[in-house]
Amino acid sequence: MTEPALEQNLDEREDIPTHVDLNAEFEESGVKDVLADLDRELIGLAPVKKRIRETAALLMVERARRRMGLANETPTLHMSFTGNPGTGKTTVALRMADLLHRLGYIRKGHLVSVTRDDLVGQYIGHTAPKTKEILKKAMGGVLFIDEAYYLYRQENERDYGQEAIEILLQVMENQRDDLVVILAGYADRMDRFFSSNPGFRSRIAHHIDFPDYTDEELLRISEKMLEEQNYHLDAEAEGMMADYVRARRTQPHFANARSIRNALDRARLRQANRLFENALGPLDAETLSTISAEDISASRVFSIAVKNAEKQAR
Repeated sequence: MTEPALEQNLDEREDIPTHVDLNAEFEESGVKDVLADLDRELIGLAPVKKRIRETAALLMVERARRRMGLANETPTLHMSFTGNPGTGKTTVALRMADLLHRLGYIRKGHLVSVTRDDLVGQYIGHTAPKTKEILKKAMGGVLFIDEAYYLYRQENERDYGQEAIEILLQVMENQRDDLVVILAGYADRMDRFFSSNPGFRSRIAHHIDFPDYTDEELLRISEKMLEEQNYHLDAEAEGMMADYVRARRTQPHFANARSIRNALDRARLRQANRLFENALGPLDAETLSTISAEDISASRVFSIAVKNAEKQAR
């Protein structure tokens, strides 16, 4: 080895740290803030938050190992989020994008959320340009594909989803240093999707299951949603909302927090109409901000529950 090359090699060795303080790295990276935001934004989901913390710890250690010359390749970061609608998958994906950016695993930290319609064309020659355009937008960040199993339709031989899948697989492998893909959907359908597309399963390193919310958690979510819009439930409405949650959970198309948000939107609509019809004079802020039991009880969820109970009693 020549003398200049030897000096350069020695300089490079001097730049490599011999020790890393992971706690200090945790504070300086901002990951602590991301995890705090996740706790603040999402009620419940303890298993999900635990997995996110574990993943963050793994990535921090991997980053430290790379700085010390112990790791050469970027770890596989593609993920699968499984669970029912309204369980916070998109919110967690947003926070994951922020976390990966702060740790230096992606350049931009943005999230591009898409479904099959954004990737697959209806005619020959349309799918590749659509898929490549989405991938171009997502580069440097996270691509979140909701209901990813709709990309593959085995029953339709003329479906163009397979073309999108092949392009995605190639990019997930060849450009994994610049793009993280998160596939999301129902657990059973995602299992069938991975069975039909083993190339995806082999590229997914992190599988996170999102449980349904409990009744108590859904009530807390409803209170939080109302609080964010400067509304609140009166005492009687709180009990009626608890009854609503129990009844709604047993009916079709229940979507956890999404169903609660829809219910509160309709309750606010009923409250507004009630105030217009009954107002005899100026209204104060408390009246304008209070959701009453009658605003909840008018939901057809209760009439459906009664009909279902009558059917079971026959």
